[in-house]
Amino acid sequence: MPRIYIETYGCQMNVSDSELMVGVLGREGYVRTDDPAEADVLLVNTCAVRAHAEQRVLGRMGELKRYKRPGDVLGVVGCMAQRLGPKLLERVPQVDLVIGPDGYRGLPELIARARQGQRAADVAFKSWEHYEDVPPVRGGAVSAFVTVQRGCDYRCTFCIVPMTRGPERSRKLTDVVREVTDLAANGTTEVTLLGQTVNSYHDGEHDFADLLRAVGGGAVPGIRRVRFTSPYPTDFTDRVLAAMAETPAVCEHVHLPAQSGSNRTLKRMLRRYTRERFLEVVAALRTAVPGIALTTDLIVGFPDETEEDFLDTISLVEQVGFDDAYTFKYSPREGTPAVRLKDHVPDTVAGERLERLIGVVRGVARRRNMALVGTTHEVLVEGRAKRGGLLQARTRTNKIALVEGPEGWIGSYRRVRFTGTTGSTFTGWPVEQELATVG
Repeated sequence: MPRIYIETYGCQMNVSDSELMVGVLGREGYVRTDDPAEADVLLVNTCAVRAHAEQRVLGRMGELKRYKRPGDVLGVVGCMAQRLGPKLLERVPQVDLVIGPDGYRGLPELIARARQGQRAADVAFKSWEHYEDVPPVRGGAVSAFVTVQRGCDYRCTFCIVPMTRGPERSRKLTDVVREVTDLAANGTTEVTLLGQTVNSYHDGEHDFADLLRAVGGGAVPGIRRVRFTSPYPTDFTDRVLAAMAETPAVCEHVHLPAQSGSNRTLKRMLRRYTRERFLEVVAALRTAVPGIALTTDLIVGFPDETEEDFLDTISLVEQVGFDDAYTFKYSPREGTPAVRLKDHVPDTVAGERLERLIGVVRGVARRRNMALVGTTHEVLVEGRAKRGGLLQARTRTNKIALVEGPEGWIGSYRRVRFTGTTGSTFTGWPVEQELATVG
């Protein structure tokens, strides 16, 4: 059987898309391999959000080309492929095909053509494409990503996503529920609903509140946890907040991208809220879901960001008390409105601000996590940890705990007491084991 090797960069949506591509090619008899030397087709699923991500991919393409044998195919897929299109074929002569996120259905045909020497690109947007007839091939049954929305209609000046993912469109609620039901029947107990602005989901009849209730309200037997990412701050309607509060499986964690704490910068970013409105959303979430954990995205060095603007971001982190944050130095992306903005922040200044921000984020997160040492939580055991022969587990609030236990615990739920923290992850002691030991 032909073998396919896929490397995935970027967000959870790209992970989900890689599973989809394996599903498309699986119908043609392909099997996945983790060894590029064994593969007949090598694909790199790419991210275009930052320039650094694209440079990593270009470097990796140079490494992967040495695995190509006569008749093998090397392809670039995903957001970077969409952004660069046919230019990528010119830039990297060893690449045989370039396919954007809406073109995965055509993979078998384009691979066949590539084997005949016809290099090709497919980066057309297809507003109808949700791949409903293609079952993704997932790596494990413990937890699964479920794409509910593709594309984005927001036009944040720094963001390339509308140009790489196309206009926003949502799947039918019944199709999402059917996929989740099939996952649950095969042992999956946790799902993460994916969308670029996932809480703006609307299929013409149902909104995101309906979707949360349909997936996590008990109608799908076996689903114990529902997560979602990434929402847009001002799309948390009263209906969505109520659904979060009243739907048992919805987890007490929201990744809430702020991007900046400065009203001046938010306006230049074309974010649809002010600092004050963002804080209102934070308060509403904490009222609806007591004990909720909040994480965020933050950008420093956006064009014309002053020291005062930067300090507004620092104070937002401290005021909200985020549990964690993904922090980035602004990366100009060709095709986005922000590249036309003047007064770019010097790279050295942006780098120094990033270091300061990371320090504050870690300090706030550490204080919050230290306060949890000694408390007990339900965790889902996800798999083996990367070190120490321990198991990695996750709470409903998205805290990671490393615990001792047998491999048979993977996929199960346990009660653990947090015994310590590095500031980001926890060590945990299984309560059941402790009780047995005391007896």
